[in-house]
Amino acid sequence: MKIFVTGTAGFIGFHLARRLLADGHEVTGYDGVTDYYDPALKRARLALLGQERGFRPVEGMLEDAAGLSAALEQSEAEMVIHFAAQAGVRYSLEAPQSYVQSNVVGTGNLLEAMRVAPPRHFLFASTSSIYGGNTKLPFAETDRADGPVSLYAATKKAGEAMVHSYAHLFGIPSTCLRFFTVYGPWGRPDMAPIKFASAILEGRPIDVYGHGQMRRDFTYIDDLVAAIDRLKNLPPEIGKSVAHDSLSPVAPFRVVNIAGGRQTELMDFIHAIETALGQKAELNMLPMQPGDVVETQSDTALLQALIGHLPETPVEAGITRFISWFRDYYRKET
Repeated sequence: MKIFVTGTAGFIGFHLARRLLADGHEVTGYDGVTDYYDPALKRARLALLGQERGFRPVEGMLEDAAGLSAALEQSEAEMVIHFAAQAGVRYSLEAPQSYVQSNVVGTGNLLEAMRVAPPRHFLFASTSSIYGGNTKLPFAETDRADGPVSLYAATKKAGEAMVHSYAHLFGIPSTCLRFFTVYGPWGRPDMAPIKFASAILEGRPIDVYGHGQMRRDFTYIDDLVAAIDRLKNLPPEIGKSVAHDSLSPVAPFRVVNIAGGRQTELMDFIHAIETALGQKAELNMLPMQPGDVVETQSDTALLQALIGHLPETPVEAGITRFISWFRDYYRKET
C-alpha cells in the first residue's frame, strides 16, 4: 500500500514509518525538519528510514499549502497518517503562533489537499492533553473535552473538529488518535526521559514539577505503533459501531485513546531511570507548570474492542530499552 505520513523526522512518525516499511508498504514522508529541537536527531532518524526500500522523503512545511498538496498528489497515497505538528505543552506558552500555524493552518491545508482524492483512511495524531482538567478518571473518548488548559491541547482539539467536518462533508473515513505520554528510543530531547537521564549523568539536579505528585499513563513507543498499525486497517463507517464506541452519528469518524490504562507515579518513573542508569538523581522539587495536569489515565475499552490488544510494556522494561539507546546515541557513560 502507498501511505503518506507527515512528521517522519519526528519521534512517533519515524517509528511508525519504520514499521510500515518493514511490512512492505511504500511510504512518502513529509517533514519540515524544523529547529524546535536539534535537527541532527531528526536527520539521523531520516537517514535510517532512507536505508529502507520504499521510502521517499519530501522536505516541506505544512503551512505551504501548494507544496503539501503537490507532495500528496505525487505520492498517490491510499492512506494518510498525519503526525507532523508543533509539539509540547510548555513551549506553547513561548511560541503560540507556531502552534496555530502548524497545528491548525497546517492541518487545514492537509484536509483541503485530501479533498481531491480522498484516502481510504485518514489518521490524525491527537493528544490526551485534550481532556484538560477533567477530574473523572479514566478519560473516555466520549467524555467532554472542551476545556483544554494549554494552547497545544486547544490546537489539537481544533484539529479534531476540522477532521470531523471534512469526514462529514467529503466522506473521508477518519480516526483521531489520542496519545498518552509516549516515551522510548529516539524520543524528543525536550521530553522528560532525555532531560532526566542527561541531568543525572552530568550530576545536575532534575526539575520535578508538581512536587513529584503527578501520575501519568505512560505508553511505550513500540506498543503505540503496534496499536496504530492495527487501527489503520479499521476505517470508521457510519452505523457500524463497536462496544464503547465514539463513532460519530453523522460522519465516518471516531476518536480512540491509545494507552495501557495504567497510571505510574512520576517518582516511580524517575526511579526506573535511576535504576537503569545505576545512579541517583538530585531532585529540585517545583510546583505545577502552567498548562500541565496532575494526572492522566486512559479508558482502554474502545481500543480493546477494536483491536483486541492493549499497550503492555512495563515502565521498567521500556525505560531499560530507552536508556540503552540513549547511551548509544549520545555516547553517555557513567
